[in-house]
Amino acid sequence: MNPIRRFLLALILTMLLAGCAGTAPRDAYPPIVFVHGNGDTAALWYAMLWRFESNGWPRERLFALDLPYPLARTDDGKPQEGRTSAAENMKNLAAEVERVRKLTGADKIALVGNSRGGNAIRNYLRDGGGAATVSHAILGGTPNHGIWLGDYLAGSEFNGTSPFMTALNVPQGPDGLETTPGVAFMTLRSDSYDKYAQPDGRWIGQPKMVTNVAYDGPALKGAENVVLPGLDHREVSYHAIAFAHSYRFITGQFPTRTGVAPEASVVLDGRITGFRGNDQTNLPLTGASIEIFETSAQTGERIGAAAHAKTVGPDGQWGPFRAKPEVQYEFVVRAEGFAIAHTYRAPFPRSSNLIHLRPARVAEADKDAASVVTMTRPRGYFGVGRDSMSLDGKSPPPGIPAGVAGVAASKLKLNEPAVRGVAAVFNDQRIVVRSWPLKENRMVFAEFHY
Repeated sequence: MNPIRRFLLALILTMLLAGCAGTAPRDAYPPIVFVHGNGDTAALWYAMLWRFESNGWPRERLFALDLPYPLARTDDGKPQEGRTSAAENMKNLAAEVERVRKLTGADKIALVGNSRGGNAIRNYLRDGGGAATVSHAILGGTPNHGIWLGDYLAGSEFNGTSPFMTALNVPQGPDGLETTPGVAFMTLRSDSYDKYAQPDGRWIGQPKMVTNVAYDGPALKGAENVVLPGLDHREVSYHAIAFAHSYRFITGQFPTRTGVAPEASVVLDGRITGFRGNDQTNLPLTGASIEIFETSAQTGERIGAAAHAKTVGPDGQWGPFRAKPEVQYEFVVRAEGFAIAHTYRAPFPRSSNLIHLRPARVAEADKDAASVVTMTRPRGYFGVGRDSMSLDGKSPPPGIPAGVAGVAASKLKLNEPAVRGVAAVFNDQRIVVRSWPLKENRMVFAEFHY
């Protein structure tokens, strides 16, 4: 990790935790529903849930919503196959809130959303009856005033002048606030490091565009607006510091720890999901299969036969699998019409039923390679100069640009035919994979937890 960033993060954590840590009384643990962002899955929240659990939050009161079609329409008012409108997204959230309230018996719950997930939360609170069922709303990196303003994609949910965003930001209550009365709001945002709160449109493919959006675009009048310096668009929801603020906002005090407390017994589960056309979905991929192997943390080589194997049914569930908390695993997913995905993961310190997996697709530009290895960081982006990282010794890893962190994957194309170990490093995390051959229709991934 960059020494300056290490110092800043340590300083912030010290300020947060020193002299004010404590364990909340049990009745301070309302059910929480976590809502992912555009194109994402509930799996992005499992490390956040681990942190809540590590501070005594009952696992049965933590819920992460998988929106079936997670991508927004290009024009919110026009149907688009495999994508959802803001209203559809809100209805899915409303149904989940009612399910959780019925399951737990709670009158009110807390909502935590990242990016587009915050749009669904605000829409539900304003127009879906959510003010009667929600006590707290936490929005991380949500483009509350749009990612851009103007004529470009005028009907997009992310255009600050679109009908959806304009209606969402009409002042509410006697004080003319942008928050819904009766609900406690907090926004978490970066200082200037959020790819979707920038003065130009580079990250939406329009580098010459003036977005007319400021760094404080995610802030809301009427909310507690917290700035997390140096964190990126995803980290403002999924980072340990974001957790500390979220815990404090709901309970009134900071957590006793921001790290993850290990469990002696770890059980993993999740779903295998697929695509609709070129768009990812969170719908089960019936008939896909999985094998899980123990691997050497030094070489990535398999240790013994498959520790778990299953062909999934209509629910897509690939587990349960009892994992060894000290072991690095290789997850192999096969599905008709897709490449075989070999995903390597560092040891899992705690149980989770949110370890979702997908098969892979080979890009046309990669078909000339002997092997393709991709390192991914779903809960944040890779920042040159901010993070210490490498892929097969290459630092920075291929395809990671300088400037604002906005890329969550680095792809390495290998031309050597021999299968060997390839190390992926991100700060204090290290995963070693095997360079499976592309000619056998195999893709390789190293996926970081944090």
